[in-house]
Amino acid sequence: MKNNVKTAWDRVEIARNPKRPTALDYIAEVFDEFMELHGDRNFKDDKSICCGLARIGKQNFTVIAEQKGRTTKENIERNFGMPNPESYRKGIRFMKQAEKFNRPVVTFVDTKGAYPGIGAEERGQGEAIAKSMFEMLKLKVPVIVFVIGEGSSGGALAIAVGNRVIMLENAIYSILSPEGFSSILWKDSTRSKEAAEKMKLTAKDLYNFNIIDKIIKEPELDNPDFTKLISEKMRKEIIKFLKEMKLKTKDQIVEDRYLKYRNMGTFEVI
Repeated sequence: MKNNVKTAWDRVEIARNPKRPTALDYIAEVFDEFMELHGDRNFKDDKSICCGLARIGKQNFTVIAEQKGRTTKENIERNFGMPNPESYRKGIRFMKQAEKFNRPVVTFVDTKGAYPGIGAEERGQGEAIAKSMFEMLKLKVPVIVFVIGEGSSGGALAIAVGNRVIMLENAIYSILSPEGFSSILWKDSTRSKEAAEKMKLTAKDLYNFNIIDKIIKEPELDNPDFTKLISEKMRKEIIKFLKEMKLKTKDQIVEDRYLKYRNMGTFEVI
């Protein structure tokens, strides 16, 4: 696929392309070593979010990543990348562990949204998402976020409260899907292309609004070195970010993250 992109809907289709690398594809290239850990110590291990320990050189990290599958079987196993509450509680568990052992946190966002099933609601989906954002906001270790594909709704934001938020060029990040937006606003899901334009969900839009901090340019998706080229840029961004954060105290790291979100948006007095 050529990156001859003209509209927001083009970006949506590229972000959803099943040929795009998944979080685990990037993790394998970005880090020198990765060991996955499992379970929320409460209900079960939900595979739509992967958590684990990683290393670049002598520096250790905690990684939290939303993971889609490639085949139908993998997608069923991963719940199509739509996390249940136990995924977010697993993430919280490892965030707290990262803080205890002073490990920076790296997250990868790629979901069409948190799973909306009855079981997920019964187990406290909304509370799990809110608690994840709450815990991330006050972590005393640096947090860097990469939006690599779809970043929709609270399902994405739950693991995206970082000191730095970086998007791939053809990723999207929004309050919900264009189909959901058009269904709610216009009662017509067929107007999803129009909705995508209205939602300002592209990396360029979000950078201009000061929602994200940087955009990583993408090569053509059919480039055999796509994953490697993107991963090299991610690795450089992580190393650069860590050098900046090492100049700050733990309280300053928390304040940096707090102010980032407090300063988003503008208003006009009429």
